[in-house]
Amino acid sequence: MRPSYTCNRCLSFLKASQPQLRQSSAFRVPSRSISSQRSPSTKTPAIPKSPLARRNLSSTAIKPFDKPFEPYEYVDPEGIKRKLVLTEDNLFHSFTYSPIPEIRKRAAFMRQHAYCPHPSHKPTRIVTNLSDLEARKSSDSGSAPAHVNFECPDCGIPVYCCEEHWADDYEAHLEVCDILKEINEDDHDLRSGRFFKEFQFAEPQIEEILVNMSSWDTYLYTRDFDALNKDREMRQATKLLTYPMTIASVLHELSPYNIRRGGRLTPEGLKSFSALRHTLHPPRSGGGDTWKNARLAPPSVRIFILGARAESSLPRETWMQMAYLFHRVQFSLYFIGPESMMNREKELPLPERTPLNPFGAVIEDRISNAMKISTFVEYYHTLHKTGYFYPYDPYFDCFVLFHPGFGNPASMHEWEETLPLLLETKVPIIATGYSPLDMKQDLDHLQKRFGNEMDILLEPDENKFRSLRWDLNHLDPHDISCSNWGLYAFRGKRYETTRKEEKEEETGSERTE
Repeated sequence: MRPSYTCNRCLSFLKASQPQLRQSSAFRVPSRSISSQRSPSTKTPAIPKSPLARRNLSSTAIKPFDKPFEPYEYVDPEGIKRKLVLTEDNLFHSFTYSPIPEIRKRAAFMRQHAYCPHPSHKPTRIVTNLSDLEARKSSDSGSAPAHVNFECPDCGIPVYCCEEHWADDYEAHLEVCDILKEINEDDHDLRSGRFFKEFQFAEPQIEEILVNMSSWDTYLYTRDFDALNKDREMRQATKLLTYPMTIASVLHELSPYNIRRGGRLTPEGLKSFSALRHTLHPPRSGGGDTWKNARLAPPSVRIFILGARAESSLPRETWMQMAYLFHRVQFSLYFIGPESMMNREKELPLPERTPLNPFGAVIEDRISNAMKISTFVEYYHTLHKTGYFYPYDPYFDCFVLFHPGFGNPASMHEWEETLPLLLETKVPIIATGYSPLDMKQDLDHLQKRFGNEMDILLEPDENKFRSLRWDLNHLDPHDISCSNWGLYAFRGKRYETTRKEEKEEETGSERTE
């Protein structure tokens, strides 16, 4: 236990519980009564001050350096001129006094909107689960809510309103302190200006090379990615790859989700995903590159990504990693949602709505001959009612919803009109969740609202291809999550048609009797 980070209450407990420490110079406090009894001629020896008295009460984690690092420009292996702002051994910084202006703005936002989680304050929001730190607060005896203002010296993020509350509630903060420090370093690393070799993804492979999709390590190895020997490199790479690989891990014929024990796939899920896998892995038809061996190509597989946000702005090379796993198949990705083009207006201005393009879709059809991407800044139920994508085929169509928030009070109203239309299509719906609580909240809402109208295709549990990098909630620093932590799938219930057996006609002898 470091004395500089120990509160007065802990020191008093240590002195009371361990008598041998009372005579120790480290805990000795000068007393006025003792000094007053001595003669004026006797010189009192200088007693060194306690570390607590010398401690700087600033909320900034001060780290001394012999010589400050000076940014410099360099040319990366791709020939691009970059500026290195932080080195690998200098990534931990206070959010408030970070050398990155964007992170300083985030710290200022947290100080203005995030509240202290100490149980002595009154609650500031409705509690939905007992594991939330807000559940410890009392509206009767608590004090007025206060915004966070004190930065933990160990993680460098504003977490409490003052140092006293941080020290008193340190046990609760310790559960996420290490992860918050990891988030701090990852955010600074992403803006350090270094060359990210982990973002150089693998090239296409021949079809005969099988891909092992049991985990991130086996996938990256069998796909011939460059070796990522550091945990931070893995976290940065999986943050991007989690979106295409979550879809591919469910639809691929070598998927880790199967009907066997522990595979989480239900009998209804085997029916639905077997139809899609039959299309995604077609038999060899003998076609070639010449007109003599020309063969008709099947329609493209349509993947509708609803409520698209960050996934719609990913580099297109990231989405091509999914196409590389399915040979001889073409994909059409549809990003649909009011936020699907957020912060991309300068990159791709929205086209005008014309009779040929009634919804102003942004179409990218020059990415590859195996992939076409279309973006619709519109709610899905508006497109569905017009029949724009009709008809839907369970052999060629699939819906994907990343962190939809079905049960979140702030976003559930946006899905009230969409969910019944999705269940009517009888097409598989793949959904993810930020955390176990977020996924459970969505599933409880689905079971309560559509329990008799849907079938579970994939049992909910942790996603094997979730992001290994954690994210921070700026409105609640203790609420940490990661992209696509949980994974499950469902669809509208399909009623099998049964034929009623006709009764055998009575024979003449039976009528006589």
